[in-house]
Amino acid sequence: MNILFLVVGKTTDRNIQTLLDDYQSRLKHYLQFQMRVIPELKNAKNLSQEQQKAEEGRQILSQVQVSDYVVLLDEHGEEMRSIEFASYMQKLMSAGRNVVFVVGGPYGFSKEVYERANHKLSLSKMTFSHQMVRLFFVEQIYRAMTILRGEPYHHE
Repeated sequence: MNILFLVVGKTTDRNIQTLLDDYQSRLKHYLQFQMRVIPELKNAKNLSQEQQKAEEGRQILSQVQVSDYVVLLDEHGEEMRSIEFASYMQKLMSAGRNVVFVVGGPYGFSKEVYERANHKLSLSKMTFSHQMVRLFFVEQIYRAMTILRGEPYHHE
């Protein structure tokens, strides 16, 4: 299974980027993982929220293949504990499909992206910056892999 992690806009915080790089490096021991950045829209100030979501949605969907399993990180998605997420990842890996996890722009996803999604996940009922969500989620994928391998990273 290959995992593509699509995010809108680059990571601007150097410290967060350093930690992201660390977890991405660790993930190479477990699976094929790629984080791809969709550039922020130019002249976004001149666009309505709906126009921004629509354009970001077009860019997101252009990165997704018909056979991909698409999971949106969305505030209204399903919440899971880390052990449950590890089990979810195991099911995805067993299915053998490529998985695309997506973090949208500041206003969320377009209707078309929601329609294409196979599942929605929420990291928390709290709101986090898009920068932090990236780090939290990549760490959770790493944590899931260590749980599945019985390695001592996760304590429960």
